[in-house]
Amino acid sequence: MTTVIVSILIIGLLLIATARINKMNTAAVAMFMGASCWVLYTIDGSHYVNEFHLSAFVQSGLDVKSFIAEHIFFKYVVSAAEVVLYLLATMTIVEILSNNGCFDFINEGLKTRKPRKFLWMLALFTFILSANLDNLTTTCLMLSIMHSLVANDKLRRVYGFIIVICANMGGAFTVIGDISSLTLWNSGAVTATQYSAYLALPSLVALVTTLLLFYEKLPHRLELVNTIPPYRGDDTILNRWQRFLMLIVGIGGLWFIPTFHSITALPPFVGALCVLALLWIVNELCNRQLIYSDQMIHRRFPLALQYANIQNMMFFIGIIFAIGAVNETSMLKQFSNLLVGNLQNPYIIGAAVGLLAAFINNMTSLVSNIYIFSDVTQLTSDQAFWPLISFCSTMGGSLLAMGTIAGIYFVRMENATVAWYLKHCSWRVLVGWLAGLVTFAVMHWLM
Repeated sequence: MTTVIVSILIIGLLLIATARINKMNTAAVAMFMGASCWVLYTIDGSHYVNEFHLSAFVQSGLDVKSFIAEHIFFKYVVSAAEVVLYLLATMTIVEILSNNGCFDFINEGLKTRKPRKFLWMLALFTFILSANLDNLTTTCLMLSIMHSLVANDKLRRVYGFIIVICANMGGAFTVIGDISSLTLWNSGAVTATQYSAYLALPSLVALVTTLLLFYEKLPHRLELVNTIPPYRGDDTILNRWQRFLMLIVGIGGLWFIPTFHSITALPPFVGALCVLALLWIVNELCNRQLIYSDQMIHRRFPLALQYANIQNMMFFIGIIFAIGAVNETSMLKQFSNLLVGNLQNPYIIGAAVGLLAAFINNMTSLVSNIYIFSDVTQLTSDQAFWPLISFCSTMGGSLLAMGTIAGIYFVRMENATVAWYLKHCSWRVLVGWLAGLVTFAVMHWLM
């Protein structure tokens, strides 16, 4: 049965890697893969329980299926639920801020006809937002803003890629900026301060290097779209101070979550729910004249952002379940022993992880490695190991358009082809990756 479970995982990962060709929804594939693996695990449950969990099973007094559900499968449900609840909270925070026009400050800051200035401003806003929100949410939001400003289709593709790479690097910079880093933090593999300390400079170096390679290719003048200010169903929208207050509460509250976690030791999603509750109260106070009127119904509702994020959550759940089932068969432990025996240098492992992420996406790659290397103390005892793996999986995932969830969304929205991405983006990402990796190695050596 172990062979069948591992085969389902491999076939599922191949389907995910070739989603651009087979046109299958990656979230659907991941969910089917995760459910199938656990059904098969339960069918042969007596074998796995007797081999790996016999002492705990005897003490529990439950039958095999109940023991699997309560003691083996449940921990993966908790692991997935913590991340999903966090994402639901942050997604709702973004919707509240967006509906109240709090991100209009970004539109105002980006209005310039100088393409190079536009590039740096776009990169700065995207990087900062992604460090606070997750990279997919930031990508959806910034692509929407960029579309409302840039008129030229070719430039939209270039700036769209810039949004993706900035969102990915901003997400890699903090533990709350990407599902992968959030999973690392939830598993206890890293602390928020240590993680950001290792990745702050390498992420910036990799990003700036990639952007500089685009710098000379930009035109001398940027053609802007003539837009009308957004209509939100009323003529009494929040004033600038009210919108700024809500933005500070929302974004500033997210920055406080790592501190909240270190003080209370509660899961990060509890902190996110507290921020959401506070922002919700501020929202009702600012909108109390409209809150029970029909005017609120007509406010903007970012359905595209919501749809993409829900698919991202379902994909994550499926991946956690599938890899968890394989992990419980001990195959990942055997694979880690084989891998470490042949690849003992963490930088070589990081390069291998990055190349794998380019094909099966960075989230799947990093989640797999959390289980593969969790017991390899000769590697994980080094505090720099997990930041290095996270950085390499992010940059490796950005090598190809389908390597990150944000990249997939960009390809769909901008109709970018694989050939276009390879020609204009991949080699620039590779140069940035190498520059960031050298920076990381120098920092690690100095520490």
